[in-house]
Amino acid sequence: MIRRYGEPVRNGVRYRLRPGAYAVLVRDGSLLLTHQAEPIPEFQLPGGGIDPGESPLTALHREVFEETGWRITAPRKLGVFRRFTYMPEYDLWAEKLCHIYLARPALRHGPPSEPGHTAIWMPINLAAGQLANDGDRAFAQSLL
Repeated sequence: MIRRYGEPVRNGVRYRLRPGAYAVLVRDGSLLLTHQAEPIPEFQLPGGGIDPGESPLTALHREVFEETGWRITAPRKLGVFRRFTYMPEYDLWAEKLCHIYLARPALRHGPPSEPGHTAIWMPINLAAGQLANDGDRAFAQSLL
């Protein structure tokens, strides 16, 4: 059974399955987060949607690089959670199936290439409380 976090499922709403891959990146007691400015400013674990035909690990590497500018190594799957949410940037009600990986940040190549994203190192104990969704928070808190 996959744990569900966040809002309850809304009756009468059709949700589209949206699998994604997200990284927990730790270095020197800090967690690398991405701050997304729009549509709602929030801190998130770096990652995002898995494109059709793409593997979760390929998506993980691509999304982390786009949102943080960092390359990663040694990804290890920590778990999966689901959440049901409205995604205003896509005008979509989504059942997000979130694959969470622990990985090592290896090399920063520059700023994020994803518009509206900023990479931020934050102490783990602070980061766990700043993450926008309950599932991300649960995985960050498991590091404490």
